[in-house]
Amino acid sequence: MPNTFSLSFIVALLLMCGCRLWLTQRQMNCVMAHRAAVPADFADRIDLGAHQRAADYTLARSRFGRLCLVVEVCLLLLLTFGGGLQAIHDFWSPRLDDLAYGVAVILSVVLISAVVDLPLTIHRQFVIEERFGFNRMTPALFLADLAKQAVLGLVIGTPALLAVLWLMERMGPWWWFYVWLFWCAFNLVLLQVYPTWIAPLFNKFSALDDDTLRARIEALLARCGFASSGLFVMDGSKRSSHGNAYFTGFGRSKRIVFFDTLLARLQPREIEAVLAHELGHFQHRHVVKRMILLFAISLALLALLGQLINAEWFFRGLGLLDENTALGLLLFFLVGPVFTFLLTPLLSLLSRRDEYEADRYAATNASADGLVAALVKLYEDNAATLTPDPLHSLFYDSHPPAALRIARLQTT
Repeated sequence: MPNTFSLSFIVALLLMCGCRLWLTQRQMNCVMAHRAAVPADFADRIDLGAHQRAADYTLARSRFGRLCLVVEVCLLLLLTFGGGLQAIHDFWSPRLDDLAYGVAVILSVVLISAVVDLPLTIHRQFVIEERFGFNRMTPALFLADLAKQAVLGLVIGTPALLAVLWLMERMGPWWWFYVWLFWCAFNLVLLQVYPTWIAPLFNKFSALDDDTLRARIEALLARCGFASSGLFVMDGSKRSSHGNAYFTGFGRSKRIVFFDTLLARLQPREIEAVLAHELGHFQHRHVVKRMILLFAISLALLALLGQLINAEWFFRGLGLLDENTALGLLLFFLVGPVFTFLLTPLLSLLSRRDEYEADRYAATNASADGLVAALVKLYEDNAATLTPDPLHSLFYDSHPPAALRIARLQTT
């Protein structure tokens, strides 16, 4: 018989699904309603064909997103009320003990989720991205990436999982605090090693060889008082025609990375403005603030799990007849997103605020006009819709809508 928690979970799941489907439909309706004409603010910079391509790309992704939601919910229900987790427990329990059992149970769920997600990933990459001219990935490269991700997941993830399960078993009622300390340290170490050890397994990074552009960028870095371990160009074009630039690493391992597709499309002053925007994130300590926020949220969630891990109603309410540390950890992170979904607009709001601050920094230290010109090209090249639904954008978007963002830059 379902208990009160079962009913609470079902209600929360229905509310989450209903909200996501409603917001998606609003987005599709808004994009369709404005598909026939380029918004007036962009009429002299983006042609109708590019605008309609962006609309069609948004619609295709939205429709596919609804399918992904259905698959996600079905898998969640099968693992919980459908008896999937119980069956996995029944298989491994008589065969393995203690930590080995916990690792096997969790990796089994990860494997099942990956197998279910694989056809969706293939469709997204080789159908949707291909249809709109973004895909440059070959099947061979796709399989190679998949194999590397699996090996990395096992090599890095398994020891981390063993450490977490060991702490949960051995550290008494305050285990959740020790797990949190380990998790924070683990993430900080990953930030350090990712640029030099992990990222090169997937992409080739070469030093920026345009001397004029390098001089311009180094002058910007000097003005902003920013030190990095190098300027690099990444061969993003071997997978996608989408363009981007980003900082990676932490402390002395910070790198500035440009996609080769970005450098091929933007002018030097536009590249400088994009980089100044990214520098704005560091100067305003957005990365550090975001890390602190995420660590604080993870501490609160682990503290909550510390209260639930021995609660029989938690396990019974989600379809499990047995209870142990590994199952509790799995259940918590499977159903947690259902209950924390309504935090999404708050996190989106904080992210958009940071983007506006970084834009102001770029306008002050480089060129507002250069950033506007770069953004328009990026919106066009990445087929980003210029006419998102305001409520959908408010809920989900980590960046401000194009019209609002450019209007604010032009008045800076």
